Amino acid sequence: MAWDEWEQAKARVQQDAAMRLNQVAPEGSSGGDGDLVVHDNVLGALGNAAHSLRQHFSTASDHARQNTFDASIQLFNDGLDMGSALTELHDAWNTKAGTLKEACAHISNHLDYTRAEHAKDSVKIATDMRTVGGDELSVSRINDYYK
Repeated sequence: MAWDEWEQAKARVQQDAAMRLNQVAPEGSSGGDGDLVVHDNVLGALGNAAHSLRQHFSTASDHARQNTFDASIQLFNDGLDMGSALTELHDAWNTKAGTLKEACAHISNHLDYTRAEHAKDSVKIATDMRTVGGDELSVSRINDYYK
């Protein structure tokens, strides 16, 4: 690809991106209708999957930890450089495994928090949309709030 072609391709991409900025994709295109819809049961399933992954990985990642550490100490005590290398590997694995477990816990906790906050918001909205007497607000009264 010549330099000219590269510059033209970049310009087309930038132009296409600029045209879509701040607008919904046309109906029937791959962009959808612009609304983000997430159902509570989907969030719950994702949170459960993240929690389950954390539990299973925690067990599986710890399976050979002690044996690896014992082997690294034995090799090091026998004067082999492989012992210190195995200790470094052991420590790196524990760090990476801990990071993955924390990420799974963070995802699970965040989804649980999101679901709980959404439920609170729904209750607040439903409560706010009632009169002092507990009756539902009329459309005209709701419209008055947003003028």
